[in-house]
Amino acid sequence: MLGPQCCENPPTLNPSCGAGSVQEIGGLKTYVTGSQDSKVAVLLIADAFGYEAPNLRKLADKVAASGFLVVVPDFYYGDPYDPDRPGFDGQSWLRAHPTEKGCEDAKAVISALKSKGVSAVGAAGFCWGGMTVVKLAKFDCIKAAVVLHPGPITEEEINEVKCPIALLGAETDRFTSPEHLKHLGEILSKKTEVRNSSQPSPRFMLLVQNWLPKLVYKTVSTPIISKTFF
Repeated sequence: MLGPQCCENPPTLNPSCGAGSVQEIGGLKTYVTGSQDSKVAVLLIADAFGYEAPNLRKLADKVAASGFLVVVPDFYYGDPYDPDRPGFDGQSWLRAHPTEKGCEDAKAVISALKSKGVSAVGAAGFCWGGMTVVKLAKFDCIKAAVVLHPGPITEEEINEVKCPIALLGAETDRFTSPEHLKHLGEILSKKTEVRNSSQPSPRFMLLVQNWLPKLVYKTVSTPIISKTFF
């Protein structure tokens, strides 16, 4: 899931960056930005480097500016992927932070949001976060999903998706190649669950571009989840 390209230029984490604040939601420390009165929220799940990445928080702030409440939880419990840490072992880190656990934690965050008056939640995730979002999309707790530069995704997982979803992949990706994404897109295009009943076109989008997540954080200019899905 984490290849050499992922670690070539890791972010410099900053716990105080961003226009929002850190709160506890669903038992997790969470970067929160946007209107606290919004009834629609976006759950943004970080890649392995975690929720203190400055560009990730900039993206959260940008999405929030479109009227969403955006939450970015610390799914790694203060233990982001850090290959420069003495004695760090990547495989041990992955075993300690399975995406299955991330999915369960995400459901707890969503439940907490709804208990505060949020009526609809969409989810978006990068890499590890993208894999977690795909798992989350098989439940009824989110209205829409965006998966960016995901780690490995299986046909079985895609077959279980119940909500509108966008897969945004990289042109060069050893884990999720454009060919594999196209195949997954063909599966999704046949699923009635991800179609919009009021429009003839599927509520599914597949996009492959030559970018890395760090670049996307800087260049996204439109909301990654549209309010039309809520």
